[in-house]
Amino acid sequence: MELFQQMAGMGHERVLFCSNPDVNLRAIIAVHSTVLGPGLGGVRMWPYPSMDEALTDVLRLSRGMTYKAAMAGLPQGGGKSVILGDPRKDKTPEMMRAMGRFVNTLGGKYVIAEDSGTSVADMREVAKETKFIGGLADEKSAARGRTGDPSPATAYGVFVGIKSAVKAKLGRDELKGLRVAIQGVGNVGSRVAKHLAEAGARLWITDAHGPTVERCAREVKATAVGMDEIFGLDVDVFAPCALGAILNDRTLPLLKAKVVAGAANNQLAERRHDAALLKRGVLYAPDYVINAGGIIDIYYEGPGYDETKAKAHLDRIGDTLATVFERSAREQRPTGEIADRMAEERFKK
Repeated sequence: MELFQQMAGMGHERVLFCSNPDVNLRAIIAVHSTVLGPGLGGVRMWPYPSMDEALTDVLRLSRGMTYKAAMAGLPQGGGKSVILGDPRKDKTPEMMRAMGRFVNTLGGKYVIAEDSGTSVADMREVAKETKFIGGLADEKSAARGRTGDPSPATAYGVFVGIKSAVKAKLGRDELKGLRVAIQGVGNVGSRVAKHLAEAGARLWITDAHGPTVERCAREVKATAVGMDEIFGLDVDVFAPCALGAILNDRTLPLLKAKVVAGAANNQLAERRHDAALLKRGVLYAPDYVINAGGIIDIYYEGPGYDETKAKAHLDRIGDTLATVFERSAREQRPTGEIADRMAEERFKK
């Protein structure tokens, strides 16, 4: 009964629990909305401490994908899936193929793609069992250097979004000398760091995986700091690019940055933290708006991939955020609330 209440409260259409002990697969697929189109969303693999935590994550992530697609102007709905397990230790090709079979049972209501803990290679295994998969480059695209990895597009969109937020809050068109703290320098975060470094920003970085931090610090000449230290640095921008719920009652009082703009999903632990950021004078770039580059790229992927059109669409992330910021300032309402309202105007018609 509690699950049905959660689904009703968040607006989900369906939740599928997937189990295949033969390949050690335990997974959840959540389809939030198919009003604008199939529920698109990646599959995240993570060693969740409990099924409850995995369920909470997939419900929030799938809801966010609906809002993300709507704000990105795409004819798609929102879905997401999670696999319980350590991607470095537990993942196998057989597990990925089993996941593909479960996706296939939904008949296209859910379109899977890669996400944290999964890769393009994993999606090729999934594709052996289902055609409902997004973002895989075909042979023609591969010949042009396309890999199907949405990380570069996500990172570029975040970079565009950071520029928009910096202009709105700090009145700066140039990023040279801008101080940015990046939490998480994996596939997306490291690319965001490179864009910022090339623009002349000064960087402080952290990540749960030590070797990843060391490599990124060398490549972009960033300063590596501890996981807890990253929140309280005297910087202009805090860029969360790891897991969600990191803006909470403990971390918000530590922030000195005037802008929060990063790639992570579900950055706010609770909806009230949106208003808390506004009260503190911090400009928050709603996560599902700024990190929409990946699904935009997936939408354009395929035989007719047009790089010019795709990049133009990615650049519009900055324009969309500028509209959110302007409405927030005019109405004195939190940016997340404004973005939600704009998205709902599109997918609740």
